[in-house]
Amino acid sequence: MSRNAILAIVFCAATAAQAQEATFELRSITPEAALKAASAALAYCNKQGYQAAVAVSDRAGNAVVMLRDRLAGPHTVQTSIDKAYTAATFRMDTKTLGRETEKGAVSGIRHLPRVVATGGGVPIESSGMLVGAIGVSGAPGGDADEACARAGIEAIRDALEF
Repeated sequence: MSRNAILAIVFCAATAAQAQEATFELRSITPEAALKAASAALAYCNKQGYQAAVAVSDRAGNAVVMLRDRLAGPHTVQTSIDKAYTAATFRMDTKTLGRETEKGAVSGIRHLPRVVATGGGVPIESSGMLVGAIGVSGAPGGDADEACARAGIEAIRDALEF
């Protein structure tokens, strides 16, 4: 075999390996799972006597589902969407983000558009990978919002791969 033929084979093999590394697969929550999680979170809030809005986003923070109790305040809609966005894009719950950005050099993050640094936004993971996030607004405080959000995740836990 000539030197040029060997070089051509090596080049083709290297190119194929690079092509495989040039793309990757991502998993994201389905609309059906998002709706089930949002419904369960809203039902949990209702049982507690809270009038809330619940949003579920995909892994990039784009809203997939938003449900609002008929008596929830008008501000709860955008706040729930933004809590889900924040949890997805920062890949942490919004309560933790709030604590970590209270003071110091990173406190400016709180002033970015759509960032909500108070409890109620929780990432949704499957097999250790972020697949979405859920945000709740309207319960009396961030801890209550977060409890509703976690109830939503619990409703789809069996469908998520761990």
